[in-house]
Amino acid sequence: MSRFDLVKEYLIDMGMAVVSEDPENELVVVENEDEGIKNLIVDCEAPIVIVEQLILKLRAGTPEKYKRLLQMNRTLVHGAFVLDETGEMLLYRDTLQLENLDSNELEGSVKALSLALSEYGSELLGFASA
Repeated sequence: MSRFDLVKEYLIDMGMAVVSEDPENELVVVENEDEGIKNLIVDCEAPIVIVEQLILKLRAGTPEKYKRLLQMNRTLVHGAFVLDETGEMLLYRDTLQLENLDSNELEGSVKALSLALSEYGSELLGFASA
């Protein structure tokens, strides 16, 4: 079994629904809306796995907003809130080692996203409208 297939199996075992996949590029998009996971991209780019989900489009950024995002990052168990290249899109992103990846580690990353969304969801939504 390829590492990509193993990662996909881990995700399915976690209750994630596969929305789409690109086996040639070893990329899968999954969701579990009950957990706040929507269009989570899992990309097996040896030697790492990239876990990334778009959170929202930011409205005008202020130093206070970016400072608060950094403060939120400090409390995340895995991953971080990051900006895309334009600085307009807020994403959750985590990278894990592919070679030794086990289901617990991948689940920890996904659960960290779910926890962050439940803890900071209202505040993050305010960033979209402020």
